[in-house]
Amino acid sequence: MITFLSDFGLGDDFVGTCHGVIKRIAPDADVIDITHGIEPQSILQGALILSNTLPYMPEGVHLAVVDPEVGTPRRALVIRTGDGRVLVGPDNGLLIPAAERLGGIDAAYEITNRDYALSPVSATFHGRDIFSPACAHLTQGLDPSELGEAVEPGSLVRLEIPEAELGERRVRATCLYVDRFGNVQLNVHADQVERLGIVPGKRVEVELAMDSFYALAARAFADARAGDIILYEDAYRNIALAITRGNAAETFAIHPGMEVRLRASD
Repeated sequence: MITFLSDFGLGDDFVGTCHGVIKRIAPDADVIDITHGIEPQSILQGALILSNTLPYMPEGVHLAVVDPEVGTPRRALVIRTGDGRVLVGPDNGLLIPAAERLGGIDAAYEITNRDYALSPVSATFHGRDIFSPACAHLTQGLDPSELGEAVEPGSLVRLEIPEAELGERRVRATCLYVDRFGNVQLNVHADQVERLGIVPGKRVEVELAMDSFYALAARAFADARAGDIILYEDAYRNIALAITRGNAAETFAIHPGMEVRLRASD
């Protein structure tokens, strides 16, 4: 079993070509496409979605490619996790949150053995020439250590994931990414806002750099009328800002990295 996440989109040939490479080497491999809709070059979004979704995936080999530094000396990695899964992708932080959620990093190797890559290797398409062949061979029983030398886990690139600042009644949060519906995913967990009294049915003041407004803390989109601003707990128990049947990111010009302040209304 191989799962596949990328920022390739579906308008070009990239995803289909990677599938083809995998099937030529491992015809019986099943490939689950988690998503190819990661915003181009958004490593943080890819890392967070990979971490959120892999616990729901069958155990196997997990391919992730969001690789703006393709063609540079950045390393190509295979990571074995504490629960026995194998993650394949670039050494840019993309794989680390998922690996840490799946029992930690048991071992890591740099993919350098060209016996398990296509030839020649393109400087711009390692997803096809390095990562997909490696995944296919791993499903055939190849030990990860055959792909290259061991890498010290402490040397792997890690992302700086912003942490929310919590006060008695306030939260200073950050937009991590925006989904295709325009819902604004924040770096705040449901447990954190519950302690501040932000629970379904309560009004919450939302402050942006140049704007402020009130939102309703809601359990589901149907708890509010079309056009209402809501804060809700998403499927992974994180807090998101949305407009019922609307697009919050477009309406308020919110983008990843933007500060969003929340205050529980009295």
